[in-house]
Amino acid sequence: MPSAPDSFEAEVLALLPSLRRYSRSLARSDADGEDLLQDCVEKVLVRRGQWRGLNLRGWVLTIMTNLYRNGLRQQANRSFVDIDDNSHLPATETDNDPLQRSQLEAALNSLAEDYRAVLMLVVVEGYSYQDVAGMLDIPIGTVMSRLSRARQKMTSLLSADNVITLRRPK
Repeated sequence: MPSAPDSFEAEVLALLPSLRRYSRSLARSDADGEDLLQDCVEKVLVRRGQWRGLNLRGWVLTIMTNLYRNGLRQQANRSFVDIDDNSHLPATETDNDPLQRSQLEAALNSLAEDYRAVLMLVVVEGYSYQDVAGMLDIPIGTVMSRLSRARQKMTSLLSADNVITLRRPK
């Protein structure tokens, strides 16, 4: 087997922010996302000799997706952690409206896993449909369909909270 380059660890380290976002979106919680990230990085480092030298990011995200799917098969019940329960984590506060952030999180968490994974990989991580199809081992048409449905559902969920119903005065 070809050996991995000397900078393999450095390349994996550079991917951590992207991997962390994706793992948290899959797991729907910071704690489970961190566990998934840690399991993924461990597996990547152990199997570094299997890497073919092309598209490290895609290879690592495929491993993470497969780990997540395998974990779902092993767990009957999963618990979710509300973002407000994680106040002990250091984070810089932005000018974003906390209500909008919680609405966005609730909308993302309400998506089916398959839709959320495609949405995160295409929209947030910037992968092409072809790359996502390869990572998730699904046809490209399925990627486009899931992405379209995920966007429609997100639009519907996020706009639904902005509607104020008015009653006519008697």
